Order: sequence, then C-alpha cells, then structure tokens
Amino acid sequence: MPEKRRRGYQELVASGELARRLERAKELMNPCRLCPRVCEARRLEGEQGTFCGGGKEAVISSIGPHFGEEPPLVGHGGSGTIFFTGCSLGCLFCQNYTISHLGEGMPIDARSLAKGMLDLQSLGCHNINFVTPTHVVPQILEALLIAAGDGLSLPLVYNCGGYESLETLAILDGVIDIYMPDAKYWDPEIAERYSNAPDYPEVMRAALQEMHRQVGDLEIVSGIAERGLLVRHLVMPNEVASTQQVVEFIADRLSKKTYVNIMEQYRPCYRAREFPLISRRLTMQEYDDARRMAERAGLHRGF
Repeated sequence: MPEKRRRGYQELVASGELARRLERAKELMNPCRLCPRVCEARRLEGEQGTFCGGGKEAVISSIGPHFGEEPPLVGHGGSGTIFFTGCSLGCLFCQNYTISHLGEGMPIDARSLAKGMLDLQSLGCHNINFVTPTHVVPQILEALLIAAGDGLSLPLVYNCGGYESLETLAILDGVIDIYMPDAKYWDPEIAERYSNAPDYPEVMRAALQEMHRQVGDLEIVSGIAERGLLVRHLVMPNEVASTQQVVEFIADRLSKKTYVNIMEQYRPCYRAREFPLISRRLTMQEYDDARRMAERAGLHRGF
C-alpha cells in the first residue's frame, strides 16, 4: 500500500496556523466581506448576509457520498459531498434553486459538521466536497480543526461558482487540495442579467488564476484526484456563456493541462423560461461546437 499523503491542512493544524486562519476568516465575516459582494452584514452578531442569507451558523441541505461528480472525484467510493444552503451568486437558471435561493436546509454546528466529514471518510469516500462554500468558510475551518484532530486525512474540494474574493482565497491557501470552480460567463452584461453579478467575469478570472497558483494542474493518482484545479464550464444555448473566450482564457492564462469539464446538462430551471435566450435546452450541435473550441484552444483533459 502506498503511504498516505500528508495534507496541507494537517500541517497547518499542527503548527497552529489553521487556528490563526480561522480568526482571520471570522474577521471577514463581521462585517462580512467573505465574497465579492462585500455586504458587511454583522453575521457574528445575528445579522444575515444580504445576498447569500448566511448567518452565524452554517446551514446544510444534505451530506453523503455523491456519484454524479467528475470521475476523478467519484472513483469507486464516491465524493463525500456537503451541500451548503445559500449562495453568493443569483443564477436565474440554478438547478439547485431550492437550496441556493429558497434557503432549504438545517443549521449545523462545528462539531456536527466535523463528525459529518469523518463519517464520509469512514464510508470510503475519496474526498470531502464542499459545495457552495464561499459564505461559510469560517464555519468550515472551525469544523476542520476538529475533524483533522480526530483523524481526517482526505483531500478537500472547494466546489464553487467561481465568484470568489482573493482575500478569502488567501486564507484557504494550503488548506484546500482541489479547487473546482465554475467559469460561467465572459460578458459582464450577461453575468448581470442572469446572475446579478456584472463583475463576475473579472472576479472569476482573478480567482481562477489564484486557485491555479495555489494548487496547479490536477494531479490524478490511480484514477483519483489528489490535488489541483478542475474547472467546470456549463455550455449554454445561443452562446450565452461565451465558450470561445472562456476556453482561450483557461488555455492561455492558466494551463493547457487544466482539467476542464465542458458540461452539456443545461436545462431551463427556476426562472430560466422567462428569458428567451436561455429558455430551451442545449442542442447537440452547440455542445459539439463547444468541445471543438476547447480542443482548438489546446485543452485536452476532462472532456
């Protein structure tokens, strides 16, 4: 059996640095500046984030092994997925809108969250996959201090929409093993119309570059992801997502070895049918065109 890789977060716990990072994260939470919206809600004093709805405690909608993620995350044991309620983006086509927009979920304290991580490890999951974690980074770090002390050793996945604060990402440097952001749009007007975030393209580009700086290209050992960047790009009808520009950015500014999931599963959920350009499913031709764009840009992993 190969020797287990020692995780960066284990080193940070042992040195006391993770506890210091937790205090920095709490400072960003009160007033809240965890995400680029900088709403300045005093969440530690009972206020809720004005956009994400997040409060003092994390809220989760589900926790368990997930077999619908990318193959290097799923393997044979599944990805140990924790879905957090709330979101710093406002995508009008969100497939998980009951969680992200409507607040479906239950509060969870740090010790229970830590136990959930350890239970996922005991079940044989290959990683701990934090879904929509941006607004709950302090709560995750608090639980991680407990879980790592009790034997957690799996890679940590930061599964996000790509709308990230560089200050928050700096706190996560050395903590997160695998970043899995979306690269949704290139056009600020489109980002404003469908996600209420006109600065999304600029923020996303800076965030992905920082993530790649921290963890590099995706490392896969015996079919299982260990460390690195995995980018998701959801192809949308009528070229709404500007796939050409997105894949060229990834190839030119990150790496041609970037693992990219060119996603074909768009369907008009939530309020999408109110907007003509995104009111239908993707055609096979649109998806094939997107794949060819990625290939012409020099990308070759993950799709």
